[in-house]
Amino acid sequence: MVMPMASAGEDTEARRPLLTRKRDDDVDLGDGDASFAGAVFNLSTTIVGAGIMALPATMNVLGLVPGLTLVVLAAVLTDSSIELLMRFSNAVGAASYGEAMGDAFGALGRGFLQLCVVVNNVGVMVVYMIIIGDVLSGTSPSSSGVHHHGVFEGWFGHNRWNGRFAILAITTLGVFTPLTCFKRVDSLKYTSAVSVALAVVFVVITAGIAVIKLTRGQIPMPKLFPDVHDWESIFRIFTAAPVLVTAYICHYNVHPIHNELKDPAQIKPIVRASLVLCSVVYVTTSFFGFMLFGEDTLDDVLANFDSDLGIPYGSVFNDAVRVSYALHLMLVFPIVFHALRLNMDGLLFPSARPLACDNRRFAALTAALLAVIFLAANFIPNIWLAFQFTGATAAVSIAYIFPAAMVLRDRHGIAKKRDKLLAVFMIVIAAVSNGVAVYSDACSL
Repeated sequence: MVMPMASAGEDTEARRPLLTRKRDDDVDLGDGDASFAGAVFNLSTTIVGAGIMALPATMNVLGLVPGLTLVVLAAVLTDSSIELLMRFSNAVGAASYGEAMGDAFGALGRGFLQLCVVVNNVGVMVVYMIIIGDVLSGTSPSSSGVHHHGVFEGWFGHNRWNGRFAILAITTLGVFTPLTCFKRVDSLKYTSAVSVALAVVFVVITAGIAVIKLTRGQIPMPKLFPDVHDWESIFRIFTAAPVLVTAYICHYNVHPIHNELKDPAQIKPIVRASLVLCSVVYVTTSFFGFMLFGEDTLDDVLANFDSDLGIPYGSVFNDAVRVSYALHLMLVFPIVFHALRLNMDGLLFPSARPLACDNRRFAALTAALLAVIFLAANFIPNIWLAFQFTGATAAVSIAYIFPAAMVLRDRHGIAKKRDKLLAVFMIVIAAVSNGVAVYSDACSL
């Protein structure tokens, strides 16, 4: 819930970017003119990233009935956490998430939250870049000696211009650099709309292939419920928790989008519309992805589109799915980068003037972050494992632990019993998700 502002001064206070104490009010960036549709596209793009590819495998663990039910319930829980975040951050007189943490927990709490956003977003964008490299240029031979060909490698053969380093360098300079130079989230609304459309293209192709194979009798009856017969199978069910808990995380971009709206009171229906849109995409992907590949569904369903689909023009559909998804991630990257840059600036320069006022600092921070992400995606071995440990922990802290802690702290005595019960539930869910993720990753070592 967004509480109404009592005066013009308070309305000005409500227009601050997420996780920063610095004022942007003296900078003419066109604040307050963002549309409802643009905000929905930007928030939806923040949500639908690489996590969508793990959902069909989640159905393989849980079965379709409980799996699809939990996908919808995860959206409901996310809506509740964002509602608490907006209501309590405004209630304590703070117009941004970071200011709410500063008021409730002091500078240390605000700094830790900013660090969580930095860790989470850097990890997410490095993974995006790795996936783009895998899809377009191919994967390096694994321990089994298997090399998966990239789309460009299949089209043009292997050469210096479609190698991983070249592909990622061209993508960074030609796509990421210009798109990350925008200072406003709303400037990315058109690329976000295209990104959502590309995600829909992936869903439509997957559903179409599944329907064709179903009419031909090539798809067996899918598993409706989990197969539980021993303690190991019970634990395996809980491994789906981190995927579901982090599927809808977008909290770090809620305030920047809210700050640029023509009518800030629209943020609640914007969040609801985005979650409904993403829920439809997630449910459809989960259902048809699992229907299509069944027990052979891999942890990353995109890898299943590197094999024979058993239908005419299967290779064309494979390439269409992989290319559309790579393009989708390229357009998700700048919307996630926007929050990363804002929080990194707040972490490094908490007392400096607004980042939007300082072009030199804006350019230097943008270039430095892009360089770090590019180098990490190219040269750090086993980076997936590192971000499996840190990513899940940082993500659930952003989405559930900090909003819940703010409610339980309740410095101004406005929390109802229902709010506190929900806060405790969110912390328990976050703790279970973290524990399972860390334990399963440790076992994989």
